[in-house]
Amino acid sequence: MEPTGNLPNAEYRRFEGMVEYEAVIDGLIPQTQRDIRVFDRSLPRAWNASRRYEALRQFLLASRVNRLLIVVHDAEPIERECPRVVDLVRQFSTAVRVHETLSPAKHVYDPFAVFDSSHYVHRFHYQYLRAAQGTNDVIGAQQLIDRFSEIWDASARAVSADTSGL
Repeated sequence: MEPTGNLPNAEYRRFEGMVEYEAVIDGLIPQTQRDIRVFDRSLPRAWNASRRYEALRQFLLASRVNRLLIVVHDAEPIERECPRVVDLVRQFSTAVRVHETLSPAKHVYDPFAVFDSSHYVHRFHYQYLRAAQGTNDVIGAQQLIDRFSEIWDASARAVSADTSGL
């Protein structure tokens, strides 16, 4: 990792590959203290893995203020391919929200996940495997948090606690 210049321990590194992208997410979930924000075209099946489900469940059980916020362009496959995510929505209805983008935000093409206010993983385009990880990178994380807020504002709830089909 290379220093970013924003904090003494901030690091930024680029990598290629979905396996590493998903491994970074899995590694950051247990370190998260408050918020996980996820944006993607659709939620990959890795979100339905039992290991990730359990890590997210433990994160949500750790504190009532913990939040998992997800925005996708296409939420329909979540019920079919990620029933564990639907189960998290049901179990933690006040802490887990899944939204789908509305037409003003459908042009956003770079998936990312932000953990608290300082760690993130960011793919530069959903069709390509190039990605970056920021650790203790408050400046980079804040840029993605601001972007997430804009996407969130241009979205609507897509999966609710009463969704059936588990």
